[in-house]
Amino acid sequence: MNAQQPQTAGHPRRWAILAVLVISLLVVVLDNTVLNVALRIIADPQHGLGATQSELEWAINSYTLVFAGLLFTAGILADRIGRRITLAVGLGLFGIASLVSAYASSPDQLIGARALMGLGAAAVMPSTLSIIANVFEPKERGRAIGVWAGAVGLAVALGPILGGFLLEHFWWGSVFLINVPIVIVGVALVFTLVPESRDPKPGRIDVVGVLLSIVGLTLLTYGVIKGGEDGFGDVLAWGPIVGAVLVLTGFVFYERGLEFPSLDVRLFTNRQFSASTGMIGLVFFAAMGAMFFGAFYLQLVRGYGPLASGALFVPFAVGQMVFAPISSNMVKKFGPKLVSTTGLLLVALGLSTWLFIGAQTPIVVVALAFFVQGVGMANVMPPATESIMSALPREKAGVGSAVSNTIRQLGGALGVAVLGAILSSVYRDNLATDGLPGAAADAARESISGAYAVAAQAGPAGGNLIHSANESFVTAMHWASAGSLVFALLGALVAALFLPGKRPAGPHSPVLAEEQGVALVEA
Repeated sequence: MNAQQPQTAGHPRRWAILAVLVISLLVVVLDNTVLNVALRIIADPQHGLGATQSELEWAINSYTLVFAGLLFTAGILADRIGRRITLAVGLGLFGIASLVSAYASSPDQLIGARALMGLGAAAVMPSTLSIIANVFEPKERGRAIGVWAGAVGLAVALGPILGGFLLEHFWWGSVFLINVPIVIVGVALVFTLVPESRDPKPGRIDVVGVLLSIVGLTLLTYGVIKGGEDGFGDVLAWGPIVGAVLVLTGFVFYERGLEFPSLDVRLFTNRQFSASTGMIGLVFFAAMGAMFFGAFYLQLVRGYGPLASGALFVPFAVGQMVFAPISSNMVKKFGPKLVSTTGLLLVALGLSTWLFIGAQTPIVVVALAFFVQGVGMANVMPPATESIMSALPREKAGVGSAVSNTIRQLGGALGVAVLGAILSSVYRDNLATDGLPGAAADAARESISGAYAVAAQAGPAGGNLIHSANESFVTAMHWASAGSLVFALLGALVAALFLPGKRPAGPHSPVLAEEQGVALVEA
């Protein structure tokens, strides 16, 4: 090991390294988009696992719970023990858990395996972004983060299509097996091309701070998830949320008094840092909720198969893939305020389209809504992420990445929970179940998937139930869309009020960090 002087031109293999990081990122994002397409088949008792609506949500949320709870800790550990080894271990865990998920024989096994996948993903995500911050010079970092964000769009496109193809030709578990070869290639390339880097002066590890962050974030995520399932008036929802607020408040006060804190909480007094994290949380709240009900709309209300419904997510991905890599040039020309505000307004425009989408709306309108939303996200995520990373010196890149990804995961989980709760409540209130036996009526009211299952056994009455379920779901979708629209507009307001028109050079800006001689530790 030797400390090297900062390389103002960046690492000589930086673009090849970025390609490896994109592969690592692809496998994590692919998984979630694939799972959305597979939800209906996993719920099928004959061709899947017969998972209930609650079990389907936990198949998604067990991953989110572990991912969000441990992201911050994984970022700290990556800075201390090495970002390359953390990335490789995370990929390995993700691959093993994917193999277990593919052969799960019950919903509970799938939920447990998904939790293990969340542990692997928690190590992968902050490592990829922090490695970018360490191998690229500040002038190129915005462009590299744009490519990194564009890779998310690529995964969003590949996941549903690949997942749909596999589901139409193989059993449901095949959607998880696609991760395994990607992980094997990714780990080999990580050890071949990616240099090791870590914080050269990590100080004493903040054990209490790390534990408080894990407990607080896990309680918060769990409370949000339970609120989405059972309502936020349930003690199992608001109790953990109140506990999380107390624990995280204690975390903030504890960190303020430390010489070597896990997170310098004074960063949140930086208006640009706070606004950027807030924007990420708000936009993912809006977007992930829409993706959740969009998958059910396409496969049930519109009757598209997994492959066709997956293909309809491609416009969203194309918008991100095309515009995310060039967003850094837009920021240089117009400033982060205008670019981010415009991006969030485009997200809001795409989401507002869902207010007018019905059971017979031309499908091109849905594709256009996804495309506009993707273009908007492409002009929000890269500048917001780069703003967060530039607020920290390079040796703390893992912490900055962890903050960004934690906010994103919590925003997405909260969006699915809150908008999902609105969706379920309005759907139940509008569904007509006259003439159905009590158990069948309860199953139909649980979800639109349940209504379709009941209708298949209801004989001539099944047609009326399906019509009522579709109408009820569309009405509920409109209410949920209105909620997502409000949060996208709140994000635009935050960007317009608090982001700078020009990129300022602050005491923690990457340029000054380079000038002050932030050292890389290379293996």
